[in-house]
Amino acid sequence: MSETSPAFHAHNHDSCTHDVLEHAENMVRREGLRLTPVRRRTLEILVSEHRAMGAYEVLDRLAADGFGNQPPVAYRALEFLVEHGLAHRINRLNAFAACMHPGEAHSPLFLICQSCEAVAEAPADAVRTAVEDSARGHDFAVERVNIEVLGTCPSCAGAE
Repeated sequence: MSETSPAFHAHNHDSCTHDVLEHAENMVRREGLRLTPVRRRTLEILVSEHRAMGAYEVLDRLAADGFGNQPPVAYRALEFLVEHGLAHRINRLNAFAACMHPGEAHSPLFLICQSCEAVAEAPADAVRTAVEDSARGHDFAVERVNIEVLGTCPSCAGAE
């Protein structure tokens, strides 16, 4: 089954932003965690665009909103969001993206446009299963799979 990503297509962005933030608030409440103002604003910044953002870009936006301009401000908030499944670290870009499926057990596949650096999060359960099957043959226990795929998004492909 093909699932198109809102990252690469026009959609009601307010709705997806609302859904991610609402889930985050419910999840932290359930787990007895705190979505502090800086953590919430960091998540809002990440979900405001469907692309990965570097820590210093996030820090600049936080500073503009009055949250301070010291790197630990952004890094601590980003670390919290990643640790609790509300954001992902995109290693290829040394950046972070909001998780578009928070609270769901999933193995995301990141589709990264080489031109505009838009990032789509796609399901990759079949890939994870294949990795785990292969690892099992080597008596290796998989804890996490982070798959990043480079290519061209529909907008950039149409611009060529």
